[in-house]
Amino acid sequence: MSPEDEIAEGHGCCPHYHQAVELIGRRWTGAIVAVLIAEGPHRFSELRDGVPGLSDRVLSQRMRELETAGIVTRTVDAGPPVRVRYDLTPKGEDLRDVVRALERWGRKWAEPTPPAPSPDVAASLVEQPGPTTRGIALG
Repeated sequence: MSPEDEIAEGHGCCPHYHQAVELIGRRWTGAIVAVLIAEGPHRFSELRDGVPGLSDRVLSQRMRELETAGIVTRTVDAGPPVRVRYDLTPKGEDLRDVVRALERWGRKWAEPTPPAPSPDVAASLVEQPGPTTRGIALG
């Protein structure tokens, strides 16, 4: 029985689908793949800049996961300076239609979340102590 038949016959979640959605659905991973699909090969800093709010640590972790899964290839240009470039493998390129379909669905149904502020902006947004107000205690 094919995975499509399992879903059609109501036998629960297809294990292949589950594995795929767990990989691509991890926080930031879909956005990283979308940038590579839309814009082609990127250096690490370009990927970080292409996904607002993404930290170096998490980007590094996600790139290792995508490389291990065979979705991304990492190429080191000897330099000087040494440069690392990331690109989609044929397996990663095969996600193009899926990513575009999710983007269409998102444009129709999902409300975009504002990007996280940079650390400098976030620090300036911390509330300053204000005058004490007294209210009615509920309880």
